[in-house]
Amino acid sequence: MGGHQHDGRGHHGHSEHRDSRSKHQSERSSSRPLVIAVALTISYAVVELIGGLWSGSLALLADCGHLVTDAAALLFSLAANKVAQRPVSERHSYGLARAEVIAAFVNSLALLAVVAWLVIEGIDRIRHPVRVNGAAVLVIAAVGLTVNLAVAWVLSRHRDNLNMRAALLHVLGDLLGSVAALVAGAVIYLTGYMVVDPLLSMLVSGLILRSTLGIIKESTLVLLDSVPTGVEFQQVGQTLARIEGVQSVHDLHVWSMVPGRNAVSAHVLVDRIERWPQILRDARRIMARDFGIDHVTLQPEWLPARKPEATITLREMPR
Repeated sequence: MGGHQHDGRGHHGHSEHRDSRSKHQSERSSSRPLVIAVALTISYAVVELIGGLWSGSLALLADCGHLVTDAAALLFSLAANKVAQRPVSERHSYGLARAEVIAAFVNSLALLAVVAWLVIEGIDRIRHPVRVNGAAVLVIAAVGLTVNLAVAWVLSRHRDNLNMRAALLHVLGDLLGSVAALVAGAVIYLTGYMVVDPLLSMLVSGLILRSTLGIIKESTLVLLDSVPTGVEFQQVGQTLARIEGVQSVHDLHVWSMVPGRNAVSAHVLVDRIERWPQILRDARRIMARDFGIDHVTLQPEWLPARKPEATITLREMPR
């Protein structure tokens, strides 16, 4: 075969752009709950920061840090919804969506320092208790619990959206942080037992660490063009190779452009080039249905007439 053959239909055609526009309109409509959630979460994080400094409560400061990590996660989800609206340019053919991923990665590294400070400060306060205004902590934590319940209610109304479900999980983690601060305030107010504040702050630090490590892992995988979590590389190739008319698949690549936007590219050896339009339609449908891959770029290749069928090399995916 005299070199690789390109077909304009192997890339996204006009019909795919129309499908993408419809999808993007749906994404815009789903952005509003995330905007509300982010606004409420960041606003209350500021309230907790001021309240924690005023009352002397490490538990409130710890919950503030937890809110910041989850606000970052909510922004992460919001960025995934907004990415389709960002235009490409001659310099950035994929747009600037990964700027959000880089920001999330850098922000998470900074939050690891916050966790370390909370743990060190908590140990010091256990050894040398600091007086905390229990009543103020109780009131501020109760307000926080109300805010988190409101955010959870907003997001729960859109559970059919994957980003919303992921964001909802983060907000449920915020609820635990608010409950911890509420318990700390109640115990201090009723008993004067100050040590409970640093103990619960260290508990919330664990929640921050868990959320932060999750964001670091997700952003690192995207930045390294790794195969998306939950997608089996070999299975993608074998599924493509099983499509009727496909002889073999090679030079396969699967990666995340941004969270929620997965892509695949490959060279596909077909039995007859005349069947390529149907093969491409089948491939796009199956990739979206089975793997959540919505960006499909395939290059067709075919053998000259009467030439023996090519054997599958180690780099090819068997049918």
